Amino acid sequence: MASTLCGGTTLNLLPHAQGGLRFRKAHHGSTSSSRAAAFLWSGRDRSGFLAGTQLRHVIHCQGMAIRHGWPDKKLQKTIFAVMPLAPSSLSDQEERNRISEKYGFTQIGEPVPDNVTLKNVIDSLPQEVFDIDDTKAWKTVAISIAAYSLGLFLIAKAPWYLLPLAWAWTGTAITGFFVIGHDCAHKSFSRNKLAEDIVGTLAFLPLIYPYEPWRFKHDRHHAKTNMLGEDTAWHPVWREEYETSEVLRVALTVGYGPIRPLMSIAHWLGWHFDLKKFRPSEQNRVKISLACIFAFVAIVWPMIIYKTGIIGWIKFWLMPWLGYHFWMSTFTMVHHTAPHIPFKSPEKWNAAQAQLGGTIHCDYPHWIEILCHDINVHIPHHISQKIPSYNLRLAHDSLRKNWGKYLNEAKWNWRLMKTIMTKCHIYDEENNYVAFDEGLPEESKIIGFVRKMMPNIA
Repeated sequence: MASTLCGGTTLNLLPHAQGGLRFRKAHHGSTSSSRAAAFLWSGRDRSGFLAGTQLRHVIHCQGMAIRHGWPDKKLQKTIFAVMPLAPSSLSDQEERNRISEKYGFTQIGEPVPDNVTLKNVIDSLPQEVFDIDDTKAWKTVAISIAAYSLGLFLIAKAPWYLLPLAWAWTGTAITGFFVIGHDCAHKSFSRNKLAEDIVGTLAFLPLIYPYEPWRFKHDRHHAKTNMLGEDTAWHPVWREEYETSEVLRVALTVGYGPIRPLMSIAHWLGWHFDLKKFRPSEQNRVKISLACIFAFVAIVWPMIIYKTGIIGWIKFWLMPWLGYHFWMSTFTMVHHTAPHIPFKSPEKWNAAQAQLGGTIHCDYPHWIEILCHDINVHIPHHISQKIPSYNLRLAHDSLRKNWGKYLNEAKWNWRLMKTIMTKCHIYDEENNYVAFDEGLPEESKIIGFVRKMMPNIA
């Protein structure tokens, strides 16, 4: 197959031994070259949108925007050809079933129609899902305190070979503290708003998370969910950012690839301790939260080290804290990240589509759901932040009844995590995401290693 483009230059589309396709520039007198002018499109289907009838050519000359892939420095004077694959139509049930199986979902929802508003969805919910019950709220506190206390006991008594299990339990238990603070920040924990601020601040202290800075940034996430340049949670990497330097490229590849389940640590450091990131009207409350965090570190850490030594600090605080960040990273990236869920520019963004169709419900093992207070029943939480955690399941049942065909749902599994960690990297307007290694084969080792080593079990 041959295509003539860019002033008469012809590119031949050639089959490749691995089952993929490549472009080669054809001979035209003195300007001819037999060097491959673009990249190999692997038959491994990295983007998940392989459908022969959807194949389309998008050709760009040197100096124009490259939609798929990056220019090879050795080929600066050649013409680059790219071959994006049009996203599968989510309006087709058979296609949704196919990519649901491929990505590790139990259901991929239909696109939310443009005429559906967020108010339509909120109005369909029963009033009782918004009711605050102080008894149920304080029950979540009791569960988290008891689970955390049990975890510390297990760490103290467990032989070394059982410590990983004790750390996993304790890290999950303190994730429950985060969820309590999360409800307080949304004013859905108690009718007493001062009590909410106090409980939220205290709940965040063992996590070294400043409550008010997190609250301000998290409110923005809800207001701008999956909005390009605005969302504060798991925004896709900009292509320009990825090409800035080799050091940054490697850091992003590692961060959004193999260590993605711990990348909330970078978010914690980068977003919450710099006063310049907050409005003047917010800064006094931010300073109070930071003072509480620094006081906790100055008092509690030395006490732990005095009683148990540095090894004790690692055992009793650091390892559970890392366990918390594993869940923080995993929960938040699963909530809104999938190859079929787009980030949209502000002018194209639609609240109902972002919150109802751009949020994922994921079922985890029952003990995790209990300790983390149903934070992963996440779609109703994005419909309205005023729904307390203990009412999320009731609200989700209502959404299933009235809006079920639009919901994205999954059970936590290896394939789901592998899809996110190996496909959902760089923003692409047409295909939502481009994997780091799609356009630069020489950069493929890190993501290729993750793709090879992670099980593909759904």
